[in-house]
Amino acid sequence: MKARGTTKSATAFRTISEVSSDLDVPQHVLRFWEGKFPQLRPLKRGGGRRYYRPEDVELLRQIQNLLYGEGYTIKGVQRLLKDGKVDDDPDARRRVEDAPEEPDALNAFEAVPDEASVALAAEEEGAPIVALASMSDTIRQAIAQALDELREARLLLAVGEEKEIREA
Repeated sequence: MKARGTTKSATAFRTISEVSSDLDVPQHVLRFWEGKFPQLRPLKRGGGRRYYRPEDVELLRQIQNLLYGEGYTIKGVQRLLKDGKVDDDPDARRRVEDAPEEPDALNAFEAVPDEASVALAAEEEGAPIVALASMSDTIRQAIAQALDELREARLLLAVGEEKEIREA
């Protein structure tokens, strides 16, 4: 048995408890990351014991930094790993990083031409479908939900105004 305080060589394999302790990340999180990031492939020995290679530990360190330090989501880190944009220089990554593939729902309205937004407000048939055709299903669903909520709010306001008029 090893005495506490001794260090392994830089090329030695690490157990999950050692990596967990070094990175200050719970073991269950490391196992979860293995499922989310196929690039992590620790050796598994009898009884399911995991042994992390030095390159696995370094990748875990980068994943931890991206998730906890830089605020990336798991999906964002997966995309960076897939595109090969993970390195030690976050400023270089930000300079190289492309715009997101899919604009978020708030910025999606900027992509709608003025005629289509006027048609949306006037509720003309056909125009919104043409304007939104190039957007993803997720954004279209978000816009449709927002429009439904706005229509519902308009009805509530109309009912409230009618009630005020009757009470006056």
